Amino acid sequence: MRRRIGGHGQRLREPMNESRAVVVGSGPNGLAAAIMLAEAGVSVIVLEAEPEIGGGARSAELTLPGFVNDVCSAIYPFGRNSPFFAPRQSDLERHGLRWVEPRYAIGHPLDGEPAVIVERDVALTAAQLGADKRAYRSLIGALVDDWPALMPEILAPLHVPLRPPAALRLARFGLTALQSARSVARRFTTKRARALWAGAAAHSMLPLGRSVSAAAGLLMLASAHADGWPLPVGGAGALTAALGERLQALGGRIETGRNITDYGELPEHDVALFDVMPGALAAICAEQLPASYRRKLQGYRHGPAVFKLDMAIEGAIPWRDEHLLAAGTVHVGGTLEEIAASEATVAAGRVSERPFVLLAQQSLFDPSRAPAGHNTVWAYCHVPNGSAADMSDAIIGQVERFAPGFREHILSLTASDPAQIERHNANYVGGDIGGGSLEVGQLFDRPARPWDPYSTPDQAIYLCSSATPPGAGVHGMCGLHAARSVLPRL
Repeated sequence: MRRRIGGHGQRLREPMNESRAVVVGSGPNGLAAAIMLAEAGVSVIVLEAEPEIGGGARSAELTLPGFVNDVCSAIYPFGRNSPFFAPRQSDLERHGLRWVEPRYAIGHPLDGEPAVIVERDVALTAAQLGADKRAYRSLIGALVDDWPALMPEILAPLHVPLRPPAALRLARFGLTALQSARSVARRFTTKRARALWAGAAAHSMLPLGRSVSAAAGLLMLASAHADGWPLPVGGAGALTAALGERLQALGGRIETGRNITDYGELPEHDVALFDVMPGALAAICAEQLPASYRRKLQGYRHGPAVFKLDMAIEGAIPWRDEHLLAAGTVHVGGTLEEIAASEATVAAGRVSERPFVLLAQQSLFDPSRAPAGHNTVWAYCHVPNGSAADMSDAIIGQVERFAPGFREHILSLTASDPAQIERHNANYVGGDIGGGSLEVGQLFDRPARPWDPYSTPDQAIYLCSSATPPGAGVHGMCGLHAARSVLPRL
């Protein structure tokens, strides 16, 4: 007999078959997997340890009343156009999701000269780069032109496309993506182009001299041109709320406050999908999974962490270059050489005195997030995994470098070190928001079964977290692929 478990929300549609799935964890990937299964008529329940769903895609008043801050993720390069989200945008809009797109996706300030601005138009962006105009268009232009067909291939597990055009596009991307960011930077001669490229590549959380660090640069810049890096109106939690309501409209159920520590605590099911990190899966399913597979999970390597500041400020950031007030995301770190030095220092296990800072100023484009005349600021830098260093002054100092007087605008700030980041979301092990290191040795074997990374030796147990391909980011693709792996076996 099926065990019925109440959740929050009303069941609006009965499932079409008797298959039962339980999803542990309600981050975007867990919710994506649950929605995919519910759309196929499977009875789904999502169990979340925290009082609210969303994992890293949540919002809260972290500083002062009336200021809505994003708890972790904030800007969504793939939130509108990934193969999971794109066909469901109208459904999510019916559940209240609205997007706003800043005029510029990225701004990159430099000392003593205008900031580099990433426009939607590749040519307009390239025109700012002087002698590197053609080099930028050559590197990014073809990628943007191919983006609708190429993106689904990139956001997938390791595979060889069967159609020659797709195979050629993916191979062309891969030949550059597998290089180090420093190697690709040799295509550029100007400080402006090299800095812009370094800021995009630093999203990899890898030293810029390490193989595969170029992949993040390509993905970040191409997605900025392709869809403008939008953000959800009302905060990151608005995206989660829409996903949760969509699941419940399909007949799925959600139960919060359910911290699963042992497989035996799950309700009756035919299949269980876990939106958790590999080490957690090994612990929860210790009796169900063979020791050899558990050892692989326990050996999974996590990458650097983040130290984050959430700020409530009076007015706006006083950038020297006012064009930056139209950029949703600002890469604060100066030249390629400075950014490379900062990331290399972190990889060596130390904190950088002049860190590369990723900063978002969402309330400039979404006034619902702050009282009139005020704004929120979201900023973080990379630190070694588990670091206890306080990087508040270093982050503020980097912003002040390009926005003199910024410190006087701060009304309140909340600092989150790696331990606090992990307390917000257990998947951020040691403060690693990337779901594990993207180094080459782990890129094609993520986390343990390259031929079907979502499956395990137990045919009732699957993994759907960002530890599986394509990795970190709010795109829902880890959940989508995990659900596709599950469905033929139900």
